[in-house]
Amino acid sequence: MPPVAILAGGLATRLRPMTEQIPKGLIQLAGHPFLYHQLLLLKSRGISDVVLCVGYLGEMIRSEFKNGRALGLRLQYSFDGEVLLGTAGAIRRALPLLGEWFFVLYGDSYLTCDYHAVAEAFLRSESTALMTIFRNEGRHDTSNVEFVNDRVVAYDKRTRTPAMRHIDYGLGVFQQSAFTNLPGDAPHDLADVYQRLLQSGQLAAYEVKERFYEVGSLAGIRETEEFLLKRTGGLQ
Repeated sequence: MPPVAILAGGLATRLRPMTEQIPKGLIQLAGHPFLYHQLLLLKSRGISDVVLCVGYLGEMIRSEFKNGRALGLRLQYSFDGEVLLGTAGAIRRALPLLGEWFFVLYGDSYLTCDYHAVAEAFLRSESTALMTIFRNEGRHDTSNVEFVNDRVVAYDKRTRTPAMRHIDYGLGVFQQSAFTNLPGDAPHDLADVYQRLLQSGQLAAYEVKERFYEVGSLAGIRETEEFLLKRTGGLQ
């Protein structure tokens, strides 16, 4: 299995004042920091190498999880530096720690899908990137993907249309070449990289059936904690 880059460097302004003193990944859910749950899920899916792309209060994350050995993982850290680099800029900086191809996971997403199946779909596609999508129908968040005949025909987080019934699930697979042409040490958005790859015909798609959970909002935190408690039988 390829490594996973987790995007955990944002300011999490929607969760303030909760995130004024700690990064989003260290918010406690079901007795542990959210990132702890996320990392154990990845391990259960066959992942062994994780690169944490951190920025805001990132040293707190490294202090908590260190090299990952306690969790049976190999953790490395890529820091934004003085300027927050955005989701794609953070990946660009982390490329020396990643292989020729890798997963990218948003730091506030808890995704129980089959990671092996996603990786295999990417390799079969022979594309530069693959976006996982979920038929959302506006239920869990605002849908932003138009998916027709197993292809993404439109993706836009800013301008939605009635034909958008799917949503970017939060897990992507990329070849390193998707990011090498981005100017280093400058902010870049992953949504713009997806958009460019879609327009050039280099974006494959894989539809997952398992719904997503997230901790980017107070409602999402409550719902995710409830799911985690049920999953662990209330054990902490």
